[in-house]
Amino acid sequence: MKKTKLFIAALAAIFFFAQSEHAVAQLQAPAPSPAATVSQVVGFTKISIDYSSPAVKGRKVFGELEKYGTPWRAGANAQTIIEFSTSVNIGGTNLRPGKYSIFVTPNESGDWVFHFNSKGNSVFAYMKDGKIDMDALSKDLAVSVNAAPEKLDKTKERLQYYISAEDNKVAKVSLAWENVKVSFMVDTQVDQKMDAFKAAF
Repeated sequence: MKKTKLFIAALAAIFFFAQSEHAVAQLQAPAPSPAATVSQVVGFTKISIDYSSPAVKGRKVFGELEKYGTPWRAGANAQTIIEFSTSVNIGGTNLRPGKYSIFVTPNESGDWVFHFNSKGNSVFAYMKDGKIDMDALSKDLAVSVNAAPEKLDKTKERLQYYISAEDNKVAKVSLAWENVKVSFMVDTQVDQKMDAFKAAF
């Protein structure tokens, strides 16, 4: 009887350790640039941004890691995607509801530029001979808007997006990383939608 109990206990121990080793083997290290999402309803429109959040890690980001004058994916890993649940206006251009990928061109002086790709492509889809083909990229842009960079008082270790409802008609979308914040405005066209609604009745 004792031998049977010992045998069962030994089998249980072997099974436990085997399962533990399997679990450890399946365990992966945390992603260096974790996935993040931010969303905000402004007027009648839900604005959502899906991105990956890289860290500074003591590096010089803008000007070195991300070269001045070169479009960047505005995040890490896959492309950064912004989605609008209704039509909006950015920089005087009407955009249909749906998903757009965002690229950013940082500049050493003057404004930076936000690019909205109508196909949701990665910026790397436009690589040619080791450089980004700006002509090909431009053909797929829904709109590009200038954004004045603001200097941050302290280093922002992880890249982060913010969406502010402002007056609940126009949203302010901001990207902050390292020592810079840049923003663009999204007009959710509340008044136009209200007028269209009234005209329907």
